[in-house]
Amino acid sequence: MTSGTKIIGVIGGLGPAATLDFFGRIISKTKALRDQDHLRVIIDNNTRIPDRNAALRDNDPEPGLAIAATSRGLEIAGADFLVMACNTAHAYAREIRAAVTIPFISMIDETVAAVLALSPRPKRVGVLGVDGCLAADLYQDALRAEGVEPVTLDAAAQARFMATVYQIKSGDAGEAQRAAMFSLAETLSAAGAQAVIAGCTEIPLVLSQEDVFTPLVSSTDVLVERAILAAGGTLRDHLA
Repeated sequence: MTSGTKIIGVIGGLGPAATLDFFGRIISKTKALRDQDHLRVIIDNNTRIPDRNAALRDNDPEPGLAIAATSRGLEIAGADFLVMACNTAHAYAREIRAAVTIPFISMIDETVAAVLALSPRPKRVGVLGVDGCLAADLYQDALRAEGVEPVTLDAAAQARFMATVYQIKSGDAGEAQRAAMFSLAETLSAAGAQAVIAGCTEIPLVLSQEDVFTPLVSSTDVLVERAILAAGGTLRDHLA
């Protein structure tokens, strides 16, 4: 590991496959010629954190308490800053920041910044996110604050999205789920979205920019790149 780099703490397990994907992307996107060139990453794959969607629906604070405890544990373990491989759980960002003294990099803020950097800057942006994420208005509020209109799925399409996400969580990332996610992204484009946010960390397991026609901003990839740079690493795609 390069001298002077920082240790990344990952609040994970939300879900496990998405956490594994996040870590894999950190490795694949880091410029490294040997093991020691890679960044040190501490991951708490805490699958005991309660379901965020149900908790936000029922106004249950339990996930926030569990996420805060996970955050403290990562700081004690030596993390220099924290990231979280889950969009919906950012509804508990306040609890994280109150629990630690190290920085917490928001996936929501960084993804919206990436959207604003698109050229041309989109005026309407689709948001693919689970019920809890949308109910908390995480992306909608952040986009509106920048003068961008969020576009979301109607109730029937959102129900299909949730069913697809839970199929992926169960381990089914096959062709049927890929086709379903493609269709949902295209639905947002047809509704006028000039770009689409992949605002759920299960989405990149079945869908990438090469699969769709509209610019797709992956919250996972955005946070991966931001974490690498914040830790003092170099992006593999940005070789000198």
